[in-house]
Amino acid sequence: MVTRRRLSKRLVVVIFVLGLVFGVTPAMATQLERFSIPGLRQPVQLVVDRWGVPHMYAESVADAFLAQGFNAARERLFQIDLWRRRGLGKLSEVLGPSYVEQDRAARLFLYRGDMRREWDSYGPNAELAASRFTQGINAYVDWLGRHPEAMPEEFRILGYTPDHWEATDIVRIRSHGLTRNLTSEVARSKVACVAGLPADLVRVSLKPKRETVVPVGFDPCALPSDVLRVFQLATQEVTFANGQVRALPSQPDEALEGSNNWVVAPKRTATGRPILANDPHRVYSAPSLRYISQLVAPGMNVIGANEPFLPGISIGHNGTIAFGLTVMPMDQEDLYVYQLDPNDHSRYRYGDGWERLRTSTEKVSVAGEPARQVELSYTRHGPVIAVDGTRAYAVRTAWLQPGMSPYYGSQKYMTAKNFTQFTDAMRDWGAPTENQVYADVHGNIGWVPGGLAPIRRGYDGLMPIPGDGRYEWDGFYNGDILPRSYNPTEGFIATANEFNLPPNYPYPLGFEWTYPARHQRIVETLAKSQRGTVADSMRLQGDQVSLVARRLVRQQHSVMPVDMCGVVAGSGCDGRGFGGVGAR
Repeated sequence: MVTRRRLSKRLVVVIFVLGLVFGVTPAMATQLERFSIPGLRQPVQLVVDRWGVPHMYAESVADAFLAQGFNAARERLFQIDLWRRRGLGKLSEVLGPSYVEQDRAARLFLYRGDMRREWDSYGPNAELAASRFTQGINAYVDWLGRHPEAMPEEFRILGYTPDHWEATDIVRIRSHGLTRNLTSEVARSKVACVAGLPADLVRVSLKPKRETVVPVGFDPCALPSDVLRVFQLATQEVTFANGQVRALPSQPDEALEGSNNWVVAPKRTATGRPILANDPHRVYSAPSLRYISQLVAPGMNVIGANEPFLPGISIGHNGTIAFGLTVMPMDQEDLYVYQLDPNDHSRYRYGDGWERLRTSTEKVSVAGEPARQVELSYTRHGPVIAVDGTRAYAVRTAWLQPGMSPYYGSQKYMTAKNFTQFTDAMRDWGAPTENQVYADVHGNIGWVPGGLAPIRRGYDGLMPIPGDGRYEWDGFYNGDILPRSYNPTEGFIATANEFNLPPNYPYPLGFEWTYPARHQRIVETLAKSQRGTVADSMRLQGDQVSLVARRLVRQQHSVMPVDMCGVVAGSGCDGRGFGGVGAR
C-alpha cells in the first residue's frame, strides 16, 4: 500500500508503505491516498520535500529501486515513455507512419550483443536495479489502467496509453548518449573539399597539435550531403512543432553543450571541509533532463541526479564521498566508407575480396495502418547509415560495445566509500566519456576520467576512412592508462571539457576539445580564494565573465582615441573600460 500525506502547504511528505499502511495521525496529515503496489517485500517510505525531491527509505536495495521506478513514472511518465519509444524504435506504433524512418534509424543503434556480458559490465546489482526499477514503472502503468482519470494529459492529447517496460530496455538503448566525433568528421571533410584541411583549424583547433591528412583511399568531396541523416534521426529527440509531433532530422550542431565541475580542498575552504560543485550544461527542457532523488536502504544511502529513466544516481553524494561529472572529449566514433560490388550491392570490398552485408528485417507497427517491414544492414564495423551509388557508409562506435549504456556505469561507484573504490569503479566506465571530480568526508579530493577509447592503428580518427581493412581498431585502451589526480598541491581541481591530458601523454584519446576559456575562468577564480564557501561556488556557477570578451575589450580600449573613450565606452574615461566590463 502506498500512503501519501501532506504536513503543511510548504512541506509535502509522501510516504510509500507498500504492502502495509503506516499509522498517520490527524496532526500529521491533511490528505491521504492509498495505492496497492505488488512486488515490494517490505514497507517503503517516500518523502517528497518542499523542493519536490523524493527521498525513498527502504528495507532493501531491491525495494528502493522499485520505489524509485514507481515514483519516476508517477512524476515523469510521458517523458520516460517517449524516451523508451524513441530509443527502441516504437514511435510509429502510437504516432503514425511519419515516424517509420526514425524508428528504423533508432533500431540500427540498439545494443544487440550478449546480455550477460552487458549486465556484468555494470557490477553485481545492475540487473537487479533495472529489473526492480522497471517493475516499479509497470506497477504505476497498471495503476493508471485501473484509474484512467489520472492519466497524464500528454497521453490524452496524443491518443495512446503508456506501455510496459522490460529491464533490458534500460541498457539496450544507446542513442541518447552524448556522441563524438562523427559529425565533426563530416564537417572537416566538407571544409577540406572546398578550402583544404588547414582551413578546418578555423572551425576547431586540435590538441595536441596535429597535422591532419586525408586518408589514402578517401575522397572528401564524394561524401553525400545527407550522409548523416539516418544517424541524426537515430540520436535526436522527438520534436514538437506547431502542436504536432514530427520527425525532423536536425543538422549537425558544432556548438557543443559544455559542463563545469570543480572540487576544493579543505585548506582552501572556510569550513575546513572540501567543496564539490558540478553544473552539467545540458539543454533546457520541460521536464528537465535530470531527475533528483535519494535512495536509502541497507548498504546504500545516495542522493543526487540521474537521467529520469535510469535507476540510481550518477551525480551526487552518498554521505561519505561526493562525485560530479563533465564530458571528457575522447573520440569513440568513426565513419567508414565502402566500395560496393558493382554487380551485387549486398557485398562490399574488404581486403582482397568481397564481404557480404549482414541484413535483417523487422516489423514496425504503425498506428492506423498495416505494419511496415524495414531492413537493417550492417558491415563488420557497424550499422549502415547511407548508400550512395556504389558506396555505402557505416558507423563504428564504441557505444555499441557491452557496458556502454550512457551513465549506467554509476551503478558501480555510487556506493563507493573511498578514492580507491571510486577509481576501481571508474576503470571500466564506458559512456559518455567523463571527467569525474571526487571529494570525501576525510578531506580528500581527486579527479578520475573514464571512457572506452579505441586503439586506432595508422590513422587519427579525424576524418572518414575506407572500410576495406586498412584502417582498423586494435581493441580498446585499458582504463588504467587514463591520467588521474589525488590531493594536488594547488588545493583544487577543475574541468570544463578542455584539453587536460598531461604533457607528452602517449595515448591519442582524441584531438577535439572545448575552448579552454571556461576552465581558465574557474581556475582564475579558485586560485584567488583561500576561504571558499558553498555560496562562492554557487556564484561561480552563475558567473558571466567571458575571458574572450575581456581580451577583446582591453584590445579595443588600448587603441581607442582618448577623446572618444566616453562615447565608445559609454562610461567616460574612468578606467572601467567598456561599460565597466573590462574591470570584471
